[in-house]
Amino acid sequence: MGQVTLLQVMPVEAPADVRLRSDDEEVIRRELLWIGVRFGRWHAAHRLPAEADDAAITRAYRCHIDHVRAESGYRAVEIARLPEGPEGPHGPAAAGHDPPPAGPDQALCEDCPGEHLHEEDLVRFVVAGSACFFLHASGAVHAVLCTAGDLLSVPGRTAHWFDAGADPRYTAIRFRQGAGGAGTRCLPNGLAARFPGFDALAAPR
Repeated sequence: MGQVTLLQVMPVEAPADVRLRSDDEEVIRRELLWIGVRFGRWHAAHRLPAEADDAAITRAYRCHIDHVRAESGYRAVEIARLPEGPEGPHGPAAAGHDPPPAGPDQALCEDCPGEHLHEEDLVRFVVAGSACFFLHASGAVHAVLCTAGDLLSVPGRTAHWFDAGADPRYTAIRFRQGAGGAGTRCLPNGLAARFPGFDALAAPR
């Protein structure tokens, strides 16, 4: 069985106290609305091949992309990819050589691996694979484990962090207000280290 979309809510002061853990789409949508976050599902206009390039992804979701841009005024659309590990699409890294460059989300996490915020909205549609967005709001951490087909829209200046696990497999459409940076500010409080990461949340129970 493949990975399923999941929401786990934990108080900031008590990470081991799980207030809510649900894979029900309506429960996830309702709970996230309480903190101003929108969650939805998209379906491709046609079946995508496993190694679809950026142009094929854009064509498959063109109607959805155009709707989001018209509704919210996002001017830039990018495809973010994380490598699939040593045997992923780039092949194993040769000894003495740097690994292949990471996608935009991974670069952001490497620059600021803990909690941070952006001036602009964080809007992601997961095309393939999975990753977890940890949203710090209303005295709790809302861990949203997103899988293929999930759309997540988080208001700007919402504190959060991102984790795709030790062996990341993640392709997403990313919406931006412009081609420049998102005005990222790191919050060096060590909060992320106190909470379970992607691999722990995704492990079978």
